[in-house]
Amino acid sequence: MPARSASRRRRSTAAATLAAVALTAGLTTGCDAVDKALDCVQTADAIADSVTELQQAVENASNDPTQIDESLGSIDKNLDKIGDKTDNADVNKAVDDLNQAVGNVRTAIKNGDETPDISPVTDAAGELTKVCTP
Repeated sequence: MPARSASRRRRSTAAATLAAVALTAGLTTGCDAVDKALDCVQTADAIADSVTELQQAVENASNDPTQIDESLGSIDKNLDKIGDKTDNADVNKAVDDLNQAVGNVRTAIKNGDETPDISPVTDAAGELTKVCTP
């Protein structure tokens, strides 16, 4: 009988070890997903702040035209952060759309438009916020 008892203990220990490994892997994966979601939300929030600054910069372009470029640069920087941290197709599409909208504003400014239409930037930032919200 002692051999049978030792065998059961080994199986129980092995089962408990496998369960602990599976649970730990699940928690780690879950935490990674939560961390990515939080990064997405925080970066989308930072982008929203930059878009607000962009709106103000466009309104005050006659006072300080460099503000527009600084706001666009801030959006670019945050887009790089979020693009590097996600593999979510919806987030990546929203990032691409926002990059394109920012590029269009830059082109308009280069072409002499002192008050470019930034509504596509605002719309794309709103979409990014929506897809980043869990």
